Amino acid sequence: MTNRRTQGERARLLKELHRPGAPLVLANVWDAAGARLVAGAGARAVATASASVSWSLGSRDGGGADREQVLARTAEVVRAVDLPVTADLESGYADTPAGVGETVTALLATGAVGVNLEDAAYTPEQAAERIAAARAAADAAGVPLFVNGRTDVFLRGLGEPEGRLDEAVRRLRAYVEAGADGVFVPGVADPETIAALVEAVPAPLNVLAGPGAPTVAELAALGVARISLGPGLAEVAYAAVRRAAEEVYASGTYTSLDGGLTYPELNGLFTA
Repeated sequence: MTNRRTQGERARLLKELHRPGAPLVLANVWDAAGARLVAGAGARAVATASASVSWSLGSRDGGGADREQVLARTAEVVRAVDLPVTADLESGYADTPAGVGETVTALLATGAVGVNLEDAAYTPEQAAERIAAARAAADAAGVPLFVNGRTDVFLRGLGEPEGRLDEAVRRLRAYVEAGADGVFVPGVADPETIAALVEAVPAPLNVLAGPGAPTVAELAALGVARISLGPGLAEVAYAAVRRAAEEVYASGTYTSLDGGLTYPELNGLFTA
């Protein structure tokens, strides 16, 4: 692939693509083939999903994956496309803020220009320290990395339902103050809550979408700046694997293979 954008150009483009009301849509992938398919479908940037990458590496999501393997896979995705690539690195694959900084330094070496960091099991204060460490590492490398600070207040159902919005806002504001460029709140689909988050947090809002969620147009009207499919594509792909395998072993037929991409189509992804 010739005449690729520089890492700095891709980083600046990723930041520009986060526009409330005209959201960046990310169909998250886990390998180079997926990256090229998504790019060919019209993606303006490519994102990995930690769950999808972990499963493909034979690990559970939520801390089970090996950092070096994840970074190596990220590098493959970066090489596959001339688009900004943002990587979901869970909570940074490190126990300390300094370790998160080391992870981010290694991520930048892959050519990626964005990262998701979740608060997971950390207190808001600890999560903010980890985001600050990521920001410092990116600044030291001279790359305007897009740091997306994620809270799992809604996804994990933390606290009483009536207090979750306020708690999420409190956390997200702290993450922005620590250096996050954007904020990610998986687990919300209610338009009223999404609109409240857009209003209360001074950063582009990212939501997780899938069946039952508002459409891209509806989320855009609410002021959302980024929409992710998370592990959705992997879930569909692995469902197709199971369905075809169960059919051939149960009945000896192959109808589940109908509609698949052809060998020339997939092989042709890597002619350049």
